Amino acid sequence: MSSHSMLTLSRRNMLARCGTGIGTLALAGVFADASAGDVPREPGSDPLAPKAPQFPAKAKHVVHLFMNGGPSQVDTFDPKPMLDKYHGKPIPTGNLRTERKTGAAMRSPYKFSPYGDSGIQVSEIFAKTAEHIDDICVIRSMYADVPNHEPSLLLMNCGDGRQPRPSLGSWVTYGLGSENRNLPGFIVMCPGGYPIVTTQNWRSAFLPGVYQGTYIDSQHTTPNKLIANIRNTDLSTDRQREQLDLVAALNDKHLKDRGNDPQLEARIRTFELAFRMQTEAADVFDLSKETKKTRELYGDNVHGRQLLLTRRLIERGVRVVQLWSGASQPWDNHDGLAGSHKNLAAQWDKPIAAFLTDLKRLDLLDETLVLWGGEFGRTPVAELPALNGRDHNHYGFTCWLAGGGIKGGTVVGATDEFGFAATENKVHVHDLHATMLRLLGFNHEKLTYRYAGRDFRLTDVHGRVVKEMLA
Repeated sequence: MSSHSMLTLSRRNMLARCGTGIGTLALAGVFADASAGDVPREPGSDPLAPKAPQFPAKAKHVVHLFMNGGPSQVDTFDPKPMLDKYHGKPIPTGNLRTERKTGAAMRSPYKFSPYGDSGIQVSEIFAKTAEHIDDICVIRSMYADVPNHEPSLLLMNCGDGRQPRPSLGSWVTYGLGSENRNLPGFIVMCPGGYPIVTTQNWRSAFLPGVYQGTYIDSQHTTPNKLIANIRNTDLSTDRQREQLDLVAALNDKHLKDRGNDPQLEARIRTFELAFRMQTEAADVFDLSKETKKTRELYGDNVHGRQLLLTRRLIERGVRVVQLWSGASQPWDNHDGLAGSHKNLAAQWDKPIAAFLTDLKRLDLLDETLVLWGGEFGRTPVAELPALNGRDHNHYGFTCWLAGGGIKGGTVVGATDEFGFAATENKVHVHDLHATMLRLLGFNHEKLTYRYAGRDFRLTDVHGRVVKEMLA
């Protein structure tokens, strides 16, 4: 056996036996001991070091509130009185082809009212969020490519519904780095498990692994359960540091033997980050440090806790936080929509309003870009055979944004009179991404990464900045 093989074998044995070993690798970004220091082992080479954008911008952070499954635009932020007139009857324009067979028009079971100085109409199920409508830009003319969850989730998250591409959060951390050296730059919370297509939604793909999202099961309330293997129960901090230094020395030698290996480099940095995060996690995830008044403002449910944690993460310099409604696709209400949408909105409405209130109180809203929406919307006509649910609809749906240089109190675009398809100032997902990158200080055509002989970007070869959204 060669000396190189013997080194590789001992390295594997060391990884298998060390206290920070494989359990730590599973974290892919865990919490830290501030005493370990904020300086990377190789000064100047840290891929998550804070970077200036291409041009000045207000937005420094992104919070993505993902209503996975597809919320109905005509029941939330895009009222359509014509559905009342044609309820139970075929719409005169005919039904567009979607995933399943659809029938007659279905009116919204909810009442819409105007809110704020802007007078934008919002459904009663988001009445508390609507109190902030003058800080919100509602895009009523979103459209995607197909009426299926898997490609639409990947399009919304990664800019491509078919090929493996880096996620929006990965692109943002690649472009801006992170302001906190003891926390991941990109954190994903989804209570109860994974959404459809699982970790592909926050992957880094061909970008270095350090830019991938770190998943947290936010149904739990303590750091030990929120993040697996956050604590080493066998070794002291000093002993862990000694082990990690030894593993780092072996990894460094292995890296030099292999030359440029981004995956190995990302793995080395994961060890360091996982160690440093242990102390920081105990602090940032301890909501008892918030006042009773603040905790009551958000509410004691999973999304209230998620959004309060998000505010604490943003305060500490985390670049991107993505929050999901839950495992699988909660908003996918093919039947029983009246009760399901109301219940889902009730879980989010108070926490969203509290989050926006808190960001404004702390002067963080101007630098935090908040996006709300799903992978697509729902049909204004009912899914057969009953008149109580809606099919997927990629032809026209709604997202909204707030903060980070967004022009609040505005509506961009429109769908037809029934809410089936975008007709005015149509905004594709690529356009949404291009505009978000613009608000973060990037020309979406020039934020690129060379891979396999080609310069890739989030928007592929598409996308335009929607100037009407900009303050």
